[in-house]
Amino acid sequence: MTWEQRLETGAGRLGVSLPEGWVPQVARYRDELLRWNARVNLTAITSEAEVAEKHFLDSLAAWPEVKGARSLLDVGAGAGFPGIPLKLAEPGMEVTLVDAVAKKVGFLKHVLAQLGVKGARALHLRVEGDPESEGLPRCERVIARAFTDLDAWLGLAPAYLAEGGRVVAMLGRAPGREELDAVAARHGMCCLSDRRYVLPFSGDPRAVAVFGRA
Repeated sequence: MTWEQRLETGAGRLGVSLPEGWVPQVARYRDELLRWNARVNLTAITSEAEVAEKHFLDSLAAWPEVKGARSLLDVGAGAGFPGIPLKLAEPGMEVTLVDAVAKKVGFLKHVLAQLGVKGARALHLRVEGDPESEGLPRCERVIARAFTDLDAWLGLAPAYLAEGGRVVAMLGRAPGREELDAVAARHGMCCLSDRRYVLPFSGDPRAVAVFGRA
């Protein structure tokens, strides 16, 4: 199976259609990621097959939760997942990528330039719940993948929401709906949806939960 076929097959198993023009862009992204990773520790995942599944397809799995949003903030973006694959799926969406590790932000700026992506920027800072002083926008979607535990995430992320915006949490083994509701309520939020799935080749469990202000 070629890398492109792996993406197509995996997306089909996730129930997501590959966005037009997405595959060649993420192939270039993959090449830059692996080239940089040889000298800068960006990811522990280094095989092309795993990069396809555990970075690109896992990021694309959250596309239904951000589709149609005009702005996205990816906190703890690391090597750009899920923010850059989602930006490539939604070209009109303004995306801000934030990470506290300078070398990762250096990579993000490089890959955005290499791909010619417009309407996206990468910032080196640690988010602390004060968007004005941090120079961060309030966005329609605020997303994180394995950034921190859910309770801490829901204590932080709402400060960055635009009116009517949604917090998106990408999770591994997610708690049950009752616990999601309880965690949300502690922060004046409500759980609007939670969707469980498995990665298409490894079968690793994943979930994506969406929260709004109560």
